[in-house]
Amino acid sequence: MARVVRFHEHGGPEVLRIEDVEVPPPGPGEVRIRVKALGLNRAEALLRRGAYIETPHLPSGLGLEAAGIVDTLGEGVAGFAPGEAVSIVPPLSMVRWPAHGELATFPAELVVRHPPSLSWEAAAALWMPYLTAYGALVEIAGLDGEDFVIITAASSSVGLAAIQIANMIGATAIAVTRTSAKKQALLAFGAAHVIASAEEDLKARLQDITGPEGVRVVFDPVGGPIFGPLTAAMSRGGILIEYGGLSPEPTPFPLFAVLSKRLTLRGYLVHEITGDPARLAAAKAFILDGVASGALRPVIARAFPFEEIVAAHRFLESNEQFGKIVVTL
Repeated sequence: MARVVRFHEHGGPEVLRIEDVEVPPPGPGEVRIRVKALGLNRAEALLRRGAYIETPHLPSGLGLEAAGIVDTLGEGVAGFAPGEAVSIVPPLSMVRWPAHGELATFPAELVVRHPPSLSWEAAAALWMPYLTAYGALVEIAGLDGEDFVIITAASSSVGLAAIQIANMIGATAIAVTRTSAKKQALLAFGAAHVIASAEEDLKARLQDITGPEGVRVVFDPVGGPIFGPLTAAMSRGGILIEYGGLSPEPTPFPLFAVLSKRLTLRGYLVHEITGDPARLAAAKAFILDGVASGALRPVIARAFPFEEIVAAHRFLESNEQFGKIVVTL
């Protein structure tokens, strides 16, 4: 038996329960790990509320990120041994492979030996944000040292990963955050410019920063009315990569900006990278090189003990964090 987090109905953090469950042995091609730390993401909150891209059968587990020790190997798995320290690339389905528990099972191809320099907490906070940012900025946008890149929701774990990747490449990162409360922290973290969208004229500030040439790359999980000023500040042939929908307001289609500037508006999910072995291998190499050099370092907003999983999810929904929320076991 192992303690796992499950929910029997959709709702807020209060629907989460820690239950004793018999965790089956790993199947062929799978690895079961004894979890030491978990990373929390918006996706878990959406699944719990019944608003995610997959629909669970209740009761359901959840969770996309974990780090821990190899416990048991499934049939046909080579290259790992019990007792090794590993972390997890987020699977396609957290309903099929939930991470929130003392024991968790994953496909072997998503299990990674993380650098020994990383703590359990940092290892659990690594893959979702950095794979998401890498796939958008490097694989799709082809970001280079001449580019400006707008990064909205900049204090999120993905936003911070994007700032680090932009700096690693030599691009100029423009961080957009809602208020000025996190402005100094973002500047200290490495953003070249920070704009508080609720307090400043976003379009005007972007034009002041980039001049008439505009911004080639926009990386946004928000949507909503912000599309207008973002596309107004973009350069000809620019690309806006949308990886979320945090705004509760409708997202207008900026027709004339798209037409006149020949813009690309591109929907994106990290599964594009994690589901392609060649692209995933390239992404892992890039991220591990960045970790080894010190250019990429996960930021932990706050760590909660496993017994406080409900409080951790409440903090996740508070929008107060700077970086990743983790849970330790």
